[in-house]
Amino acid sequence: MEGAAAAGAGAVNRRPRGRPLGSKNKPKPPIFITRDSPNALRSHVMEVAAGADVADSIARFSRRRQRGVCVLGGAGAVADVALRQPGGGAAVALLRGPFEILSLAGTFLPGPAPPGTTGLTVYLAGGHGQVVGGNVVGALTASGPVMVIASTFASATYERLPLDEAEEESVEAQAGGGSVAPVMGETMLDPSAMMTMYGGVPPNFMPGGGISWPHARPSY
Repeated sequence: MEGAAAAGAGAVNRRPRGRPLGSKNKPKPPIFITRDSPNALRSHVMEVAAGADVADSIARFSRRRQRGVCVLGGAGAVADVALRQPGGGAAVALLRGPFEILSLAGTFLPGPAPPGTTGLTVYLAGGHGQVVGGNVVGALTASGPVMVIASTFASATYERLPLDEAEEESVEAQAGGGSVAPVMGETMLDPSAMMTMYGGVPPNFMPGGGISWPHARPSY
């Protein structure tokens, strides 16, 4: 009797096998990423002081930080503006303000960069309701604090489109072989079809390599 009672007590105290009921429904702890990717975009709110050139200030920021700047918008007033308006050819319009910024957009690269990849476009409202706009080709002087909303990035690639058949076959072969390297969340294409704008230029794009960028836009 005593042996049977001990066996019964052991059976009662024995832990059941498997997970307890409801254990799979417990909330999992959140995952925090504490390390930014070098290619991640960063948000910036830039304040350009009164009397400073807006375009030149952003270009200097890009060169000193060695980061590309994508201008998303801006607000404030400007006094002197030099614009090349759409359809105006090579003529430059010199305007005296004050004007209120309606729209501000553009891209600045620390260099070297192909022509046409750096510049600023602005649309302004005058005191009598007139609206003017175009590409900034000279002064864009702030008459008061100008707030610029921008994002910056550490690297970018330059690609010539459309790709010809040989380049497309090369890209497909690389993708099949698993040798494609990720850049900015995408896949890096054939090196002969692109160049790194900065942070490392392929040898065939270095000075003396046989490829140059004519008619480069002057820096601000």
